[in-house]
Amino acid sequence: MKHISKKMMGAVGVVGLVACTGSGAGAGAVASSGSQSGEARSISAAEKRKGAEAHPQLLEEFGGAYTGPQAGYVVRVGQNIAVQSGLGNARSDFTVTLLNSPVNNAFAIPGGYVYLTRQLMALMNDEAEMAGVLGHEVGHVAARHSEKRQKAATRNSILGILGQIGSQVLLGDSAIGRLGQQVFGTGSQLLTLKYSRKQEYEADDLGIRYLGSAGYDPQALSTMLYSLAAQSAIDARVTGRDARSAPEWASTHPDPARRVSRAAKIASKLTNVGGVRNRDQFLQSLDGILYGDDPKQGIIEGNSFLHPDLRVKFTVPNGFSMQNGARAVSIVGSSGQAQFTTAAYNGDMTSYIDAAFQRVAGEGKTISHGEIQRTSVNGLPAFYAIARVDSSNGAVDVTVFAYEFSKSSAFHFATIAPAGSAAVFSPMYQSMARLSASQAAAIKPRKVDVVTVKSGDTISSLSSRMAYTSYQLDRFLVLNRLNPNDVLRAGQKVKIITF
Repeated sequence: MKHISKKMMGAVGVVGLVACTGSGAGAGAVASSGSQSGEARSISAAEKRKGAEAHPQLLEEFGGAYTGPQAGYVVRVGQNIAVQSGLGNARSDFTVTLLNSPVNNAFAIPGGYVYLTRQLMALMNDEAEMAGVLGHEVGHVAARHSEKRQKAATRNSILGILGQIGSQVLLGDSAIGRLGQQVFGTGSQLLTLKYSRKQEYEADDLGIRYLGSAGYDPQALSTMLYSLAAQSAIDARVTGRDARSAPEWASTHPDPARRVSRAAKIASKLTNVGGVRNRDQFLQSLDGILYGDDPKQGIIEGNSFLHPDLRVKFTVPNGFSMQNGARAVSIVGSSGQAQFTTAAYNGDMTSYIDAAFQRVAGEGKTISHGEIQRTSVNGLPAFYAIARVDSSNGAVDVTVFAYEFSKSSAFHFATIAPAGSAAVFSPMYQSMARLSASQAAAIKPRKVDVVTVKSGDTISSLSSRMAYTSYQLDRFLVLNRLNPNDVLRAGQKVKIITF
């Protein structure tokens, strides 16, 4: 969450999907070469205009473009794999961007715009895996998945296009959209998710095909999916969630283990298994990339969020996870969801809270809340109000809990929980506090350090150097796609995370 300018103090949440303009059936299983009738075969002028219009919004929402030396490498590989789709005749038809985001994410939008986060790049172990992920996302565009999702959303009367990158991230819908869409549109959202299982498989198939045609090992997408599933499991354990369970709204997505084995089976049918992986060049390029949160946007440490510039900190309850965005911190758990953000404040807390409820409701909707209560939290003047709302999934309690940091600065939580259980977020509200100068100064960025294994180095000794106080071994194994019983050899390159 950046320090938000007045220009940015608008609706909270991620930008909506850009829709394709064509039509056609699904791509189907496409491990073999040749086009399918459902695939887009060119980038239209209308798609280029829409992509160009959405591009700046996406950059703003996902931390901006990463400016490190890795950016040019990602552009070259991304354009090379995207051209395999036939959507563009030249590499210059595609705009590939490495995003300064700590979230494991990748996506593409019509118009030739392809995105990869630095966090997901750090999880990869070779160039072929990066090409496979980017190919998967281009596959979503070639199969016209965003257009189909938009049509389904229209049929189900969702409030506009779903306000999330959703079906176009590598593991499916992983980010919550605007809270208002969760209140008024949850039932419709769940109806559209039934398309995701088929669409993810289609995008996997296309990505594998693009790997083969570009000369890469087509098994690379399978190994990357394996690493991503393992990383997701660690993330769940760190935040106290059950790594084996998925929230109900994501239950229609392909099982990660099945998806890994399926991708491996499809890739094995291609003739160039054992193609290029390009591990050494990839690791050399990756060395030094920022890892985890950028302190300028605030950092997530376990269940706590700390922002050294805004000088705020809070902790979410066990079982909840956080995702840091440009305008807000999104908080998701099985018993509710929330966002932490700010807005324009002139000393009138009543107007501030009224406006926050209106942003939750969205255009054309209103929420009538109860009386605004005043309290104090760790020396901060605090104000809150609760509203009972009938949603498509039953009654829910919507709460806005705001804090005055100065006469011109305020922050707030907007939360949603099943009716009668709003208190699940009480510990989070009570944890809000100012960050001291010494605490702010102690926050340092992490980076990927590619090291050469020396004689006597072991998985245990190297993992102990990971810049974490918990799950050091687990993080090291997943980061390098290693098993606990693997033996490192002198001269081998591995990744560790350092400050």
